[in-house]
Amino acid sequence: MKKLFQRLFTPVAAMLALGSAGQASAKGAVAHPAMWSVSDADTTVYLFGTIHLLPSNYQWRTTKFDQAVSGSQQLMVETIVDQNNPQEMLQALTGLAFSPNLPPITERVPPEKRADLEAAIAKSGIPRASFDKMETWAAAFMLLGNQFKDMGLKVGEGVEIILRDSFTSQGKSVGQLETNREQLSFFDALPETAQRALLEGSIEEPKNMSKDFASMLGAWARGDVNEIAETFNRDLAVSPELKDALLKRRNANWSRWVEQRMATPGSVMVAVGAGHLAGRDSVVEMLKKSGYRVRRVQ
Repeated sequence: MKKLFQRLFTPVAAMLALGSAGQASAKGAVAHPAMWSVSDADTTVYLFGTIHLLPSNYQWRTTKFDQAVSGSQQLMVETIVDQNNPQEMLQALTGLAFSPNLPPITERVPPEKRADLEAAIAKSGIPRASFDKMETWAAAFMLLGNQFKDMGLKVGEGVEIILRDSFTSQGKSVGQLETNREQLSFFDALPETAQRALLEGSIEEPKNMSKDFASMLGAWARGDVNEIAETFNRDLAVSPELKDALLKRRNANWSRWVEQRMATPGSVMVAVGAGHLAGRDSVVEMLKKSGYRVRRVQ
């Protein structure tokens, strides 16, 4: 359960947790993340699986990928988080993250984890009293920032932000499949038990998080869709509610968007978290079932 939230961590959640912190770099062999195309006589939609946070200088762009970017007139991402003017994100957070009459934050983790929670809160730099007013999922997002900073991850190095910069610098449009509020609402609607699992995961030892992230990053870099799907299926097996809320319903929405876009000539790139493009409930498989020709191109 705890690993699952790391894998489903969304762009707006990453921004909330991290800001622009992180220093580590990762130079080396170029990764080859998975990419597909959906096409007919006059339309092509590229589906590219992303990872929302990366170490600095991670080499993941390939010739095939850059050709797809060059040939696309528009980019669609899960949601647009404006780092320079995060007003929409902050309004969404304010409207969803705080509720009256919540139990103290320390009562939302087992007694043996309360000292670790207090240490994480102190490290975050956020006033202690604020956490008692936060819903559990929101507190977890804030504390996950400690973990990702220690791992040297940066929002600015995430795939979506780099892609957005590439498209806007060429005068191409960038759109979103969900608003910031819609994306946060998926977590806000989770059962409290699932939110508390996220909170416990946010105070795990950084070395444990680093190991899990390294495994996830490796599968993404290799374009190993089978491993990504197996991992998601294993983690989601414990909670059908989570699978439905965070994966299946969103994938269905995005598949419908692609189907509607196929009626308009031209090329567009859709970049969403890699887990949404892997497995039998993925956007890729939903489009195939609807009769579309989906071809893996990387």
